[in-house]
Amino acid sequence: MDLILDTHTHTLASGHAYNTINEMAKSAADKGLKLLAITDHAPAMPGSCSYMYFLNRRALRREKYGIKLLFGTELNIINTDGALDLEDYILKKLDICIASIHPPCYKEATAEQNLNAYIKAMENPYVDIIGHPDDGRFPVDMEKLVIAAKENHVLLEINNASLNPEGFRKNTEVNDLEMLKFCKKYQQPVVIGSDAHVEEEVGNFGRARNIIAKAEFPEELVINTSIEKLYEYLRDV
Repeated sequence: MDLILDTHTHTLASGHAYNTINEMAKSAADKGLKLLAITDHAPAMPGSCSYMYFLNRRALRREKYGIKLLFGTELNIINTDGALDLEDYILKKLDICIASIHPPCYKEATAEQNLNAYIKAMENPYVDIIGHPDDGRFPVDMEKLVIAAKENHVLLEINNASLNPEGFRKNTEVNDLEMLKFCKKYQQPVVIGSDAHVEEEVGNFGRARNIIAKAEFPEELVINTSIEKLYEYLRDV
């Protein structure tokens, strides 16, 4: 399976990542990717940049080192009503928006409340991807999540960093397999994101590939094989 794009990466601007846009783009090009999305953390994440950073991203070049670049954000879902930490007038200026639950920005809740948070975030017209929904610290009914994603034309992410056995997210392999089972049942596509915070991790999909293979998940439902497939889930790129 030829995976030619990475939709989830972070630069110095996120506050806990370590490379520049140029360094991340060069790494993507060196690894043979055709498209890279820079999705720095939105402002509710401690140490991240202000909303002004995202307002000016239209000034950036959309191609470097021969690859296409998208500029967006990884939003924080900040409560069980699915509120996000950037306003819509900013989101509509971005190429791609991931919405995720992170411990510094979201309090512990029930599985039902977590599902509501995800669904309300999906209902925002500027949200394209739900990031790392496999985190067992925030349990969710996977079948209902997959159905909601299909209804809202939103992608679900297989996050390569989540599957690191030394990582801090819980039960990710089990949860990914459960999610993929229902994605296959309902023909809901997924997107693989490296969640790279350093240049070496750009395009690193090894653990995600293994879980896709273990689930016997169909290649045609993996968005990373085609820029055109990804664009079907984005607004104005």
